[in-house]
Amino acid sequence: MEFNLKKDLCFFDIESTGLSVIRDRIVQIAVVKHLANGKEPQELVLLINPGIPISEEAMAVHGITPKDLANKPSFQQVADKILNFIGDADLAGYNSNRFDVPILMEEFARVGIEWDMSNRRTIDVQRIFYKMEPRTLQAAVRFYCQKEMENAHDALADVQATIDVFRGQLEKYQDQDMIGSDGEVVEKPIVNDMQALHDFTNDSGMIDATQRMKYDRNGVIVFNFGKYMGKPVAEMLVKDQQYYNWMLNKEFSTQVKTLIKKLVKDYEKGQQKG
Repeated sequence: MEFNLKKDLCFFDIESTGLSVIRDRIVQIAVVKHLANGKEPQELVLLINPGIPISEEAMAVHGITPKDLANKPSFQQVADKILNFIGDADLAGYNSNRFDVPILMEEFARVGIEWDMSNRRTIDVQRIFYKMEPRTLQAAVRFYCQKEMENAHDALADVQATIDVFRGQLEKYQDQDMIGSDGEVVEKPIVNDMQALHDFTNDSGMIDATQRMKYDRNGVIVFNFGKYMGKPVAEMLVKDQQYYNWMLNKEFSTQVKTLIKKLVKDYEKGQQKG
C-alpha cells in the first residue's frame, strides 16, 4: 500500500547511550524519507560520537561500542545535515513520541538549534499497535480464549478470566520459541512449570516491585531513578544523608524504605569493620 502523503514523511529511529531523553545522547540515527511527489524514498544513516559513556544496558541492546564511534563526528558536526534532510517533513517511528522525537529535540537544543515542531505531524506506530490491540483482560480473553468476557471488573469474574487466559497462553505458546529484543532466541520459554514462569515474568535484575533499585552487571544494588541513577544505593545514601532522609519521608514503597535502611546499616557495619 502506498502512503497517501500531502507532505514528506520521515520514518526514523535513534540508538542512544541510555534511556533518558535529557541526560543521554544519540549514537546512531537512521531516517527513511518518503516523498510526497512519489519518487523513491531517501535514506540517511549516521553513527555519532556522543561524547559521554554508553551504558552497558544500551550496548547490550544495540551493540554499538565506544570503539565503533571513536572517529565518528559529534552531533554538532552533523546537526545541519540531519536538519536539512528532514526539512519540514512529518515524522513517524516506533515509540517515537516518547523517545526518539524528544531526544532529537534535546540534541538540537544543545547545539543552539530550535527545532520547530509546530506544523509537523508525528505518527507513533507503537501507539497504533497498543490502541488497536489493547492489553486489557477483556482483549486477552478474546485473543486467547476466542470468547467475550462477561461481568468485566467484577473481582471473581476477573479472576476466572485470568485463569482462562493463563490456560490459553500455556496451550498457545507451549512449543513456541521467543525472539528477544536483541534478536536472541529463547527456546520454548512458556512451559507448564511455575518456577519457569516466575523466572520468565519477573525481571531478575530489579530489587523492588516499584523498580526503584536494581542489580548492575557486577551484582551491586544501584539506583534505577533520579540523580544517582546507576550509582550504588548504600554508598550514595551514606554519603548523602539528606537524600536518605528524603527517601524515608517521601512516597516510596514500604519495601523500598525497608531495603534502603538495611543497605545503609550493612554498609556502615562494613565500613566499621574495614
